[in-house]
Amino acid sequence: MKLSTANRTHTCGELNPAIAGQTVTLAGWVHRRRDLGGIIFIDLRDRYGITQIVFNPDQKIHETAKELRSEFVIRVTGKVVARDENNVNKNLSTGAIEIVSEKLDILTRAKTPPFALNEELKLDEDLRLQYRYLDLRRPAMQQALLFRHALAQTVRNFFSGEGFAEVETPVLMKSTPEGARDYLVPSRVHPGKFYALPQSPQIYKQLLMVAGMDRYFQIVKCFRDEDLRADRQPEFTQIDVEMAFVDREDVMTTVESLMDKIFTELKNIKISLPLKRMSYSDALRFYGNDKPDLRFDMKIFYIHELVAHSEFKVFQEVLAQKDGAVAGIKVIGEAGNFSRKKIDDITEFVKSYGAKGVATIKVESNGLTSSIAKFLTTDQLNAIVKAADAQPGDILLIVADSQKVVQSALGNLRLKLAEELGLMDDSKFELLWVVDFPLYEFDEEEKRFMAMHHPFTAPMDADLEYMDSDPGRVRAKAYDLVLNGTEVGGGSIRIFQKDVQNKMFDALKLTQEERELKFGFLLQAFEYGVPPHGGIALGFDRLAALLIGKKSIRDVIAFPKTNSAVSLMDNAPSVVDERQLRELHIRIDDKKN
Repeated sequence: MKLSTANRTHTCGELNPAIAGQTVTLAGWVHRRRDLGGIIFIDLRDRYGITQIVFNPDQKIHETAKELRSEFVIRVTGKVVARDENNVNKNLSTGAIEIVSEKLDILTRAKTPPFALNEELKLDEDLRLQYRYLDLRRPAMQQALLFRHALAQTVRNFFSGEGFAEVETPVLMKSTPEGARDYLVPSRVHPGKFYALPQSPQIYKQLLMVAGMDRYFQIVKCFRDEDLRADRQPEFTQIDVEMAFVDREDVMTTVESLMDKIFTELKNIKISLPLKRMSYSDALRFYGNDKPDLRFDMKIFYIHELVAHSEFKVFQEVLAQKDGAVAGIKVIGEAGNFSRKKIDDITEFVKSYGAKGVATIKVESNGLTSSIAKFLTTDQLNAIVKAADAQPGDILLIVADSQKVVQSALGNLRLKLAEELGLMDDSKFELLWVVDFPLYEFDEEEKRFMAMHHPFTAPMDADLEYMDSDPGRVRAKAYDLVLNGTEVGGGSIRIFQKDVQNKMFDALKLTQEERELKFGFLLQAFEYGVPPHGGIALGFDRLAALLIGKKSIRDVIAFPKTNSAVSLMDNAPSVVDERQLRELHIRIDDKKN
């Protein structure tokens, strides 16, 4: 790769003893300056690495070298010299050489940065985001962006090799609110009307299947006006995929091949195919959520039958309810470490998920110790221990409530304890598919069914008969890809039959007018022959972050927003002047808000 330019012959990461004696020119930032009795050493940094530059006191440029400070941009010409074996810096790729300077130009001077660009420092994230252009100079951040680039290239190469065409879809589109809130863009030439920024190219990629493109993909920017957290941003990137004449297995197999290529090329890891499959109901039943982390065990176990006839009033009342459940998790080898205070903390934690408390059974070498021992017989306690396959040293944490509360409380407690006990190994990667999702979920606030994924998700053929009579029973031809407890992709086979699509809209209680207003152009397209089709959207930011061990997707995005959707670097969003508002036919009623 030829990287020489008018300002440099080489980069700061490529020199080695093989070219000792040659004169080279490097350019970059002053990473570190050391003055050792007159000899000045400069570590010169660019994206490619660091090279040590030596300025001797008998040189004319030595006085100029004295002026150098951190982050000055300089150009240096000098001779490559091999270091003595005892002085080789094994921490640098260029550590076997140094440059004895002959010429020095200060290209730009720099103020002292607000933080040292040092890899070991723990920096305040707001400060990093405010000075993001400095934060991005840090090697770890540059490596994150370079990994993101490599991931994008791998994805593009894979899909191109599989016959997919990359097609761009509109960024200004029609608002079709059926999920998160849209970001709206006012139209100047059409007063009172708005474009929406796409939450996903969902409708457009289905139209591409109608158009006969057969295999489409796109690495695309999407926008959602929703509450943020570590793995969410108002603007994010997804790998968008759609295929014609396919079933669920075709899409999943294609994505598995993509994952295999990504892990092989970028992580040097061979994953086992086909990936594990788990039903949505089993995911909730045994892990408490629909994106189970399989890097550690600690599955939820159920003891309904074992305590149904106990004298414990709490268990009796819970199991008298239609959806009552009594279940627990086993924490291996921690019985002696769970103090009264620890149990109190756990109790408060499960209460935050609606549970009323937690019961404990400690399995010790000389017997059992339990907070509910006086309500259960010895046989019942032993049966619970056997059901959990508990051994001496283990502790069982049990919750009784509605099934939804029990699963939520224990599922989240499982994750909390695994993190505290160091059971989440970031060097380990556990992929699986979660399948057989419900087609609908009931919205208590609106008192109607909502599409769990989106209103174009196809139902399982075996459940078609229940779409009218029992919508809550219908399963979807949907599938989520989960990596280490994080959903990194979700997709489905789409509805392509008009009568089935109308059944879906009926269940969602969409009027004919609403159907035409929101989706009319798609429904019209479906009048002209639509193939069976399906696809998936993979979270590009999430995938990149997980693969390089970052906790937040902000660490793999060049210029992210904060959790309150603010850019601290350029102060977006910002106020605009009255002239711009008038052009857009917008008036702000209360500027205080």
